[in-house]
Amino acid sequence: MTSLNQIAESIVADNKGILAADESTPTIGKRFAGIDVENVEDNRRAYREMLFTTNGAEEHIGGVILFDETLRQSTADGTRFADLLSSNGVHPGIKVDMGAKPLAGAPGETVTEGLDGLRDRLAEYAELGAKFAKWRAVITIGDGMPSDYCLDANAHALARYSALCQEAGIVPIVEPEVLMDGDHSLEDCMEATRRAHAAQFAALEMQRVALDGILLKPNMVVAGQGCATQPSHDEVADATVALFKESVPAEVPGIVFLSGGQSEEEATANLNAMNARHSDLPWKLSFSYGRALQQAALKAWVGEDANMDAGRAAYAHRARMNSLACAGTYSAELETANA
Repeated sequence: MTSLNQIAESIVADNKGILAADESTPTIGKRFAGIDVENVEDNRRAYREMLFTTNGAEEHIGGVILFDETLRQSTADGTRFADLLSSNGVHPGIKVDMGAKPLAGAPGETVTEGLDGLRDRLAEYAELGAKFAKWRAVITIGDGMPSDYCLDANAHALARYSALCQEAGIVPIVEPEVLMDGDHSLEDCMEATRRAHAAQFAALEMQRVALDGILLKPNMVVAGQGCATQPSHDEVADATVALFKESVPAEVPGIVFLSGGQSEEEATANLNAMNARHSDLPWKLSFSYGRALQQAALKAWVGEDANMDAGRAAYAHRARMNSLACAGTYSAELETANA
């Protein structure tokens, strides 16, 4: 039986990363609205099939996070998506949280829900082929935020989810996301992320989670989108790696960054700078991108069957660019080069 560590390691092996295709039905509806595509199940299925049938993507993608509906869907010829991915050496994953809800007694802050019934849901997802799972906590920087209360509540929920995942033989992705929203500085983000990691790893230890059988999905250390002073790619890389050396135990096999509102090329360039400037790290630095892997593909597809190949080409290009970033060999010139 494949161990949790082997699954986690293989997802980020050979400069591979994760495609986050786990948008909920309302969220994919927002993406479709931007290209004037109706948010109905058949369109959602066709779009995901386009991504999952992209030849060569498996060279750069080690795992795909799916939504509940998507895990149960099949290609037009009847092949289950989970089986299709697995046959190409790509691990199917599943989003299991129920979303961030207002945290009682903490105006402006949230806690992610979904622990009720999770053990039974994980057992079913394992039967359906899921090898890893995702749970996202949402942490805001602002006046008096994040509070210790918010950090502890979310860390506890993520740790409980992680323990249940490992019990079910599923690798948990631990995602304590400090949002880019706001006008905070890079230093503010670093401090909030430091506190979030301290709370998170203390909770994981308390819940007896094996750190060599998880993947961490954190934010990069960046300035808020409204901050007048925006750091360079090198500054983001150096701040992020410095903090993670302090805050992330060496047992963790991989760190798969979220893009968190960055543009496609910005997310790739920041990841590349980390790997190009820093070596001999105890964990792999990789990606778990949603929009930063899909936006160009969506625009190329626009809901038309005739554009499927164009959408696949756009997705394949972004997957390759991010794989190069994992190796520290990406450059902006490669965005326009024929490859």
